[in-house]
Amino acid sequence: MVKNLILIQCDDKVGLVALISSILANHNLNITAMREFVDERSFSFFTRIECSGELPSVSDLKLQFEKELPLHSIISINPKQEKIIAILVTKEYHCLADTLTRHFFKTLNAKVCCVIGNHKNLEDFTRQFSIPFYHISHENKSKSDYEAEIIHTLKSYNPDFLILSKFMRILSPQFIEHYQNRIINIHHSFLPAFIGASPYKQAHERGVKIIGATAHFVTNDLDEGPIIVQQTIPVNHAFTITDMIVAGKEVEKAVLSKALQLLLQNRVFITGNKTVLFE
Repeated sequence: MVKNLILIQCDDKVGLVALISSILANHNLNITAMREFVDERSFSFFTRIECSGELPSVSDLKLQFEKELPLHSIISINPKQEKIIAILVTKEYHCLADTLTRHFFKTLNAKVCCVIGNHKNLEDFTRQFSIPFYHISHENKSKSDYEAEIIHTLKSYNPDFLILSKFMRILSPQFIEHYQNRIINIHHSFLPAFIGASPYKQAHERGVKIIGATAHFVTNDLDEGPIIVQQTIPVNHAFTITDMIVAGKEVEKAVLSKALQLLLQNRVFITGNKTVLFE
């Protein structure tokens, strides 16, 4: 039996679930899984629906949804299954290694089109996975010229998402707008604590009892975009900064992996500066 996936984000109103179910039934589609959520502050409705049955015309189904759902509804029917992702790196390898290993063993559910680094440290490692590596240095050039090189390099790949895998450069508002809601960062802190550089040093100085990591969408506000996944682990007074860094890297890998899983399975909706996750 053919499986279909439908994603809807719209203004809330009485009877939406019944209406959507009726429309699907009219197209001989049987709902096999359905998750929904209403954000009462913004009066927004979100749903992720899996249904079985032949769907001769996606456009006909979408047209009926557009006619009967609230104005300006966002409707996606059978989005492509294998997304394309590009990874931006600096020097740290642990998150990149985890993602490329999952890609190699085909458990990522995405195609890594390329890796771009502002240093060459990870070039040889990346090429062992037969993935193109582009060294685009930020030195001796303006930020606009530097970012233009990245955009030009990515143009032929047309990635669905850019993953900042320990990429230690602050992106301009123009670059972020170019890939709006498509840039994911892994931050080595349980946000909103310890924003910016050296969070483990900050955490050690504060004598914290937990450390963590956060995967979030990138916005113009540094480390303040919609959060996708967070995780923490306990630490104590005996932990040195080095101990925290080593432990933190394991959390960062786990958090980024989970965030990618949710994104690539179309389980993430953005509403304002928050996310709705259908796990």
